[in-house]
Amino acid sequence: MSEVRYTTNTQIEQLHARYTGTGHADMTKYEWLTHQARDTYASIIGHAPLLSYVSLADGESLGRTKFEMLERMLQPCGPPPPKEDE
Repeated sequence: MSEVRYTTNTQIEQLHARYTGTGHADMTKYEWLTHQARDTYASIIGHAPLLSYVSLADGESLGRTKFEMLERMLQPCGPPPPKEDE
């Protein structure tokens, strides 16, 4: 039984190491939303047709759209909420 638990935990740790946005039990709503927004921006920037579509819809150049999305990745959901001390 402990062998199964060890391999499951190891697989989960490897998954989290490879894909940082997969989440965990202690993740806050703000962190989850931030990961989702950054993943969306990275996907749009990484796929040329999507970037072209967004830039055309905004009426901006490809370079300007890419730059603005990269800037939005810094704090996509605004500043983090204040932490509550336990």
